[in-house]
Amino acid sequence: MTIKTQDFNLAKFRNSIHQNCFVCGKSNHRGLQLNFHYDENDKCAFSEFQLNGWSQGYKGIPHGGVISAIFDGAMGNCLFAQNLTAVTAELKIRFKQALELEKKTIVKAWVKNSSNTLYILEAEIVQDGQIKASATGKFVNKPDLADRQDT
Repeated sequence: MTIKTQDFNLAKFRNSIHQNCFVCGKSNHRGLQLNFHYDENDKCAFSEFQLNGWSQGYKGIPHGGVISAIFDGAMGNCLFAQNLTAVTAELKIRFKQALELEKKTIVKAWVKNSSNTLYILEAEIVQDGQIKASATGKFVNKPDLADRQDT
């Protein structure tokens, strides 16, 4: 078994500069601790997870802010997989159907367009084979973030 370059890049960034991230940081015990991977065929970062009651907004439904954070984290991890660091400039979310708590959920994010300084990403959250929410994000390239160690 070989470790894919993109998964190596994801682990490198999460373990060095992003370990306390609310979405994917393994050191943040109050966070989601999502584990992202990179699909070479679909050119996307993805994570499979379940949300429970602590993320609830209305009864049985995750809070929209938690969903927004998941999209932001998925897009950031997609850039990490490509050895890039960037910050969110804009995030637009379309909630299509309510997500359910305690149910297998998949988030996927991919780069739609890029230039030297700006990356446009898209993402979707799926439950039971249905796209429950989608997002578009603009990220500004910040290569100096790779030099900051998270403690």
